[in-house]
Amino acid sequence: MAAPMLLSVWVLLSSGGVFASDRASSPGLSSTRSACKPIPDTLGLCRGVGYPQMRLPNLLGHHTVREAQQQAGPWVPLLAKQCHPDTKMFLCSLFAPVCLLELPGPVRPCRSLCEGVRAGCLPVMSAFGFPWPHMFNCSQFPAGSEVCIPPTGPRAKDSGAPHHNDTGTVMCDACSDSEPELQRRYCHSDFAVRLRVKETSSEGADRRIVAHGRSRVLLRRGDRAEEEAMARSDLWLEEGSKCACEELDHYSSGTILALGNKVEGRLMVSRMLLWKRADKELRKFIRSLQKLVC
Repeated sequence: MAAPMLLSVWVLLSSGGVFASDRASSPGLSSTRSACKPIPDTLGLCRGVGYPQMRLPNLLGHHTVREAQQQAGPWVPLLAKQCHPDTKMFLCSLFAPVCLLELPGPVRPCRSLCEGVRAGCLPVMSAFGFPWPHMFNCSQFPAGSEVCIPPTGPRAKDSGAPHHNDTGTVMCDACSDSEPELQRRYCHSDFAVRLRVKETSSEGADRRIVAHGRSRVLLRRGDRAEEEAMARSDLWLEEGSKCACEELDHYSSGTILALGNKVEGRLMVSRMLLWKRADKELRKFIRSLQKLVC
């Protein structure tokens, strides 16, 4: 996990935002009547988590899907660090708790689930000087017979295995990225493009990404001819045939934003984001990228 991403998380922890002390002192305690809401595809942290609906307010005191989505975004890169196989389940049990109609409130994570993820991921956070968040305090979660979300398997550090998705495939490092991470890497890239994917194919260990027509070049570093060639070039994901990438597996439902570098004549993708929100919001985000002084 890059230090800027962790910094953005820590700002949330310490600025009176998502984990402010004036929220309910215990997760899930709220005077607002709870309700079940569909988990949207735009809540990238919990895409494909395994259940269709979340209960609001959630266990972190977020009252709307939009609020939960905004505050969950900075945690998406933690999944790529493969620090524990249950990281996604644990985080989603807080940001998008499973909604069971027969229960009056959200189902909390079991203490053993929290402790396993903390043991695997705390060293990653500590390497950048950040502690385990107070609102993730494992002692507040049930350890007895109360209904809760249990761990699904052994800790990653114990098993020695990398994080896998539901199909058993290792997640590609370039995929499932966040907007802040794209902004951070924008100026350090040789190219940045927007495209609709036509098809992908495996060629050796790598994965070729073919666009519908021309890609739109967002980062201009060369002359007109070089930009035109870049707009018509295929993109490549290194070792992409050996890992899973939700952006490429679900490309028909949105626009891809891709950053990367030129390597031996190929445009190699280092970061990728599948944009499923309104075009107006996409244009606003692209303008924010292009305003960066590189």
